[in-house]
Amino acid sequence: MATVEAFRRITVATPGIIDQDHLHVVVDSDPSIPDRTNALIAGSRSPLPGLVASARRLAVAGAGIICMPCNSAHAFFKPLQADSPVPIVHMPEETASVVAGQDLRQLGLLATAGTVASGVYRDAFLRYGLELVTPDAAGQRRVSESIARIKAGQLDEALGALLPVAHAFGRSGSRMLILGCTEISLIGPQLAAVGTTLDALQIMAERTVDYALGRSRLASIYPPRPPARDERAPGLGTSAGAADGP
Repeated sequence: MATVEAFRRITVATPGIIDQDHLHVVVDSDPSIPDRTNALIAGSRSPLPGLVASARRLAVAGAGIICMPCNSAHAFFKPLQADSPVPIVHMPEETASVVAGQDLRQLGLLATAGTVASGVYRDAFLRYGLELVTPDAAGQRRVSESIARIKAGQLDEALGALLPVAHAFGRSGSRMLILGCTEISLIGPQLAAVGTTLDALQIMAERTVDYALGRSRLASIYPPRPPARDERAPGLGTSAGAADGP
């Protein structure tokens, strides 16, 4: 569902009036990629080989830029980008850059346990002098439950599990909620009723369109490897088999 939502938002963010105004998008939806959080927390099978294979398929298909609608997978971003000749949008970095310069010093992060443990958001936000607050153990269990329910299509139940965590952030002084899981983005409008939110999936979609249309230049902290001659082709790829896991 998060993959479909990412594609929808890319389409909406594109300033097109007719079909031919839109981007050529190739989606590689591979649900066989192992769970990212289990790999990060429990040391289970690494998703990196599957992510690398996905990026290679997109490169062969002609993608000129790749976006990855999974925050947890960004824990493996550096070796993934090092293998790929196609630049990949770094969702946590893009999200942090949007907040930079605003008068916000404490923000709450709603993300998988794997994303939290990996520090990909903490590190990105620290570069801008921003402090991220994460839920306590009980709150993180609620976040994980919510994500699992979203994956099962139980959006109302997912919202009920997550609302207490969102309210707790507000009481503790967090002035913005970072939606750092692409499943949670699916209930983002309902969470916005609790307080100010910043949706990483929306930022990724908008920035990807900007880069694909040449409106701005992607400058990743992890550069891609130089492409081989037969890998140079324009296009946009979405590595969609890596949607966030609980």
